[in-house]
Amino acid sequence: MTHTVNGSLPYVLVILLIKLGVIASLASIIARFDKFRRLLLTEVRTPRQKLLFAAFLGVPFTLGVLARLLPTHYQGTDLSLEITVVAGLLGGTMVGLMVGSMVSLPAVLIGHEILALPMAVLYAVVAGSARWICPNKEEIWKFSPFIDKSLYLSIKQRFKQPAMDWQVLFFLLCIFLEMSRIAVGQLVQAHHWLFYVKPSNDWTEALIMMATAIAVALPLRIWNSTRIERKLEEKERALIQARVDALISQINPHFLFNTLNTISSLIRFDPDRARELLFKLSSILRRRLRTQTHFVTLRQELEFIDDYLDIEVARFGRDKLRIRKEIAPDTLDAVVPSMILQPVVENAIRHGIGPKIDGGTIAFRSSRAQGRIVIEVSDDGVGMSFAQDKEISASGIGMVNVRERLKALYGQDFLMHIDSRPGQGTTIRFEFPELFPAEEAKLPEAVGSRAAG
Repeated sequence: MTHTVNGSLPYVLVILLIKLGVIASLASIIARFDKFRRLLLTEVRTPRQKLLFAAFLGVPFTLGVLARLLPTHYQGTDLSLEITVVAGLLGGTMVGLMVGSMVSLPAVLIGHEILALPMAVLYAVVAGSARWICPNKEEIWKFSPFIDKSLYLSIKQRFKQPAMDWQVLFFLLCIFLEMSRIAVGQLVQAHHWLFYVKPSNDWTEALIMMATAIAVALPLRIWNSTRIERKLEEKERALIQARVDALISQINPHFLFNTLNTISSLIRFDPDRARELLFKLSSILRRRLRTQTHFVTLRQELEFIDDYLDIEVARFGRDKLRIRKEIAPDTLDAVVPSMILQPVVENAIRHGIGPKIDGGTIAFRSSRAQGRIVIEVSDDGVGMSFAQDKEISASGIGMVNVRERLKALYGQDFLMHIDSRPGQGTTIRFEFPELFPAEEAKLPEAVGSRAAG
C-alpha cells in the first residue's frame, strides 16, 4: 500500500488541485444543512453542540481518508490535516481532537499508519491554541492565504505600529504543520507510518505548503459567506418582527380610545350597561395580553370581533347595528393575522353606518379558494367616493395599519381590495395563503421569507 505521494511536478499539481476541489465541494455540501449553519453562528458551544459540530466536519472527511486507502489510492481526497486545523480554529482544541481522531482512525486501523493519530493531536492542539489566544474570533473568518493588497497594507501597518497580525500567524501555522508532517513522514518513510505528499524539490514543497494554507482557508471563506447570509436573514426577520410589533402597538391605543368614548357616553344614563361594557373591554384586553402572537385562527378572531361588536351595539342599539355572518365551517381553523378585522369593522361603523339615520348591517363572509383563505367584510352604509376612499386609506390609522401589517407579514403574497360605492356601502376583501394550526410552527420562517421576498 502506498503511503506517500511521490512523482513529477505535474502529478503533484494534479493531486493538490484535486484536494482543493474536494474540500471546496464538501464545505459547500455541509453548508446546506440548517443545523450546521446555526452552529456557525454560535461561538460558545455546549458539549452536545461541539459533538454535533465535530460530526459535521469529521464524517465526510473520514470518507475521504477511506477513499485514499482504497486500492485505487485517491490521494487527493485525504484532507486529514486541513480539516483538523479548520476544526481547531472554529471549534477549539476539543472539537479539533474529535475531528482529528475520526479522520485518522481509518489510517491507523486499515493503513497501519500509527503516527496518524499523534500527528492529528498535534494539529488540533496547535490550531485550538491559536483560537484560544486570538482575542477577536472574527479574525479567524477573515483568514486568506492570498497576498492581496489588504494583506500587504496590514503587514505594512504592523511595521509602523508593531502588533500581532493574525492573518500572518494563521498562514504560518499552516506552513509549520505541513512542514512537520513532511519532516516526520520522511523520518519514518521506510515504515510507512504516516501519509504525506512527498516533495521532489523545493518548488513542489512550496506548492504543497501553499495548497495546505489554501485548503484551510477555503471552507472558512465558504462558511463565512453562509454565516453572513444567516446573520442578515436573522436581522431582517427581527426588523420585520419589530415592525409588526410597532403596528400592533398602534392599533391597541386607537381601539382603546374609541371604545372608552363609547362607554363614557353610557355612564350618565345607563351605569349598569357601562359596567357591563367595561367588563367586556377588560375581557378583550385580557385576551390580548394572553395572546401575544401575530396569528390566530379565524374562529378566535371572530370571537374577538363579537366582543367588540357587543360594545358597538350598545352604542348604536340593536335596531341600528345589525350583524350577519356567512362563515364557511372549513375556514374557522384557518390561521389569519390577529387584530386584522377590528380596524375594518371600526371603519365600517364610523364612516359607513354611523352617518346613516336608520343604521345598517355589517356582513362577514369567508371561503377557501385555490389554496387561499378569502374574507370579506361589507356594510350597507353611505359608501365612499373614490376621493374619500383614497383619503381614508391614506390618513386613517386603522386602514393604513392593516395594509402595513399585511405587507410586513406576507410581503406581496396577499390581497386587500376595497370596493365602495356612494349610497350602497363598502366591501373589503382579503386573501391570505391557506395555513392551519398544524403549520403554525412554520409561520415565523415562512412569513419571514415571504416578507424578505
